[in-house]
Amino acid sequence: MRSNFEYRRRSVLKGMGAAGLGAAAMAAGMRPLYASSVSPITIVVNQSPWFESFRKTVELYETETGNKVELDVNPFAGSLEKQRNSVRASSGQYDLLIMNSGWFTEMYAGGFVEAITDIDPGFKLDPEVYTLGNTIYYNADKKSLTPDGKLMSMPVSPLIPMLYYRGDLYKEKGLKAPETFAELEANARALHSPPGMYGIVQRGARGPHTVAYDFYPYLFGHGGNIFKDQAAGDYTVMINNAEGLEALEYYVRLAKEAGHPKTAALDQAEVIQNMVTGHAGHIMMVIAAWSQMDDPAKSAVVDKIEWAPPPSLPGLPTAPALGHWLAGISKNVPDDRKRGAVEFLRWFQTKQAQLATAQAGGIPIHAAVYNEPIADEHRYRWMKPLAKALPHAVNPYQFPEASEVIAVLELGLNRAVAGEVAPADSLNGMAKEIETVMAGYKYKTGALQPLR
Repeated sequence: MRSNFEYRRRSVLKGMGAAGLGAAAMAAGMRPLYASSVSPITIVVNQSPWFESFRKTVELYETETGNKVELDVNPFAGSLEKQRNSVRASSGQYDLLIMNSGWFTEMYAGGFVEAITDIDPGFKLDPEVYTLGNTIYYNADKKSLTPDGKLMSMPVSPLIPMLYYRGDLYKEKGLKAPETFAELEANARALHSPPGMYGIVQRGARGPHTVAYDFYPYLFGHGGNIFKDQAAGDYTVMINNAEGLEALEYYVRLAKEAGHPKTAALDQAEVIQNMVTGHAGHIMMVIAAWSQMDDPAKSAVVDKIEWAPPPSLPGLPTAPALGHWLAGISKNVPDDRKRGAVEFLRWFQTKQAQLATAQAGGIPIHAAVYNEPIADEHRYRWMKPLAKALPHAVNPYQFPEASEVIAVLELGLNRAVAGEVAPADSLNGMAKEIETVMAGYKYKTGALQPLR
């Protein structure tokens, strides 16, 4: 495997070698898929906390099958730009596109991704692979993400935010894992002792999909939403209703009274850094960061972090937002490379490959892995809480222009967290802009009366 980071094949990988991963997989009964005459493929992927596990899994695939994969690794925004340029070219550079929840619908609706079953009609999705809100399917006639559509992609990383908390401090103070927002706030205040310890550290910086993504569990967990009913095609903007106001006021209050003084400037790296250096009692962070918590080379809180589903209001389920990654096959590449991509996905979806992914630090896409003995090991103590939360995950967007709505949220939420505008004014302003965006694309939309 090669990449623009110049990763080279090794007989033993850092942490867990390809040979070690292969041995673990073979011990679990895995049989290599030696597809004949499969062309090498190129995968464009982003540099994220889960990337290292994906890289190791790809290297295991190469070891087990003899097939070749090149990784083109980029920052988040750079990966999207490269994908957009490649799919619009006369001949694509990338065979497999690792697509984020913020833009995969754009790739489906634009006709840039070819259905897996169109390339190989015999391809079968493993029934225990998470469909993640049916986002792997697309019905072009209905313009819907529904199982009656074609299989357009394969999950790569089923990411949702989880609540990380200091289990050792909870024991000292006799606290229990919070299920409601009131309990989370009380626990955060109990641990808040700045500047050495912040009760909770939140993300507030403006970015490609930054503060908006971290706000979703609070919004959905309060019973709020951005639109009235996307599945029914009703894009009436609902973010500035009473539930939305309660959620944003709560988010801002946590930051001001039990959080970091520079919340509006914090991005993902800074939030994680506060946790691993022992300065955060809680973070609400994508589960992909779990392995950093117990890495003695990075963390001062090894074995001290526990996980729980995001809280919600009493009577409402946990509602983490999907921030997942899907692998789709580019339509404008040669057929032999498309078939090579299918073979990789056929192998990648197996329980054995996904068990190896977990052992490499990744998040399995196969439900059965969460019932394996590995889930009872202390190192993988995040797996059972994640398995509880995943069935309740919410897909925030079902339309291809989602990036324009996200941009509105990023600015409005950042200003609210920074104290530049009041939560009600921020929500009213965002609602008006989002309605304009949706009307411009001829969606059925509308707006509520402004909050006062």
